[in-house]
Amino acid sequence: MSENLEIIKQKIKKAKAIVYFGGAGTSTESDIPDFRTESGLYNQPEFAGRDPQALLSIRTLYNEPELFYAYYRTHRLFPKAKPNKAHQVLARWEQEEKLKAVITQNIDGLHQMAGSQKVLELHGSVHHNYCTECQREATLEEMTDPGRQVPVCRYCEGMLRPGVVFFGEPLDQKILHQAVEALKAADFLIVGGTSLVVYPAAGLIDYFTGEDMLLINRDTTPFDNRATWVIHDSIGEVLWQLAKT
Repeated sequence: MSENLEIIKQKIKKAKAIVYFGGAGTSTESDIPDFRTESGLYNQPEFAGRDPQALLSIRTLYNEPELFYAYYRTHRLFPKAKPNKAHQVLARWEQEEKLKAVITQNIDGLHQMAGSQKVLELHGSVHHNYCTECQREATLEEMTDPGRQVPVCRYCEGMLRPGVVFFGEPLDQKILHQAVEALKAADFLIVGGTSLVVYPAAGLIDYFTGEDMLLINRDTTPFDNRATWVIHDSIGEVLWQLAKT
């Protein structure tokens, strides 16, 4: 792998428009579980007899909000999580004007916490919340008020909800368009920590027409044969090595 890393490092130095497309594996090194690995959400015991996809659905949010929030607060909110090496390297590359965009399927906001500015959140963010009645923006603290099973607006008493795209909801078309444009303009694509089986997000890779694609993921993906290099290792460690001068 060391030989490949040197080649990739030289390619990155020459690149003028890097885009990072990341999934849950980008944040596992910040102790946020992913979905499909052995310790991921899909392999944990059912919660109240439901699987994660049913619990994190728009139907459960509106029809059974108490159940939804009992699961969401304990399995999708990680207020103590900090950016890891991957987030830090990507933020540094953006500051150096090499990285043009981060396209993420994550909702944790760790890219922004590390300093990244151009972050396209395909599935929204736990840090963007609002009232379903008056549309007022709400803080994360309001969403986690231990005194209420279901968070409500302090002004109109309407139910608060996360600005997250849940199962059964469409992706934001504006964010999708921006992601497509970023991928079309990229000359180097780094894909990290995603199984590339969830659509329409995985289909965005098709818009990349640049020369070099680096795919970093612990398990194989349907796109391995399309990547220039595939590395099955820690995303943080690989990016950290590539960022060394």
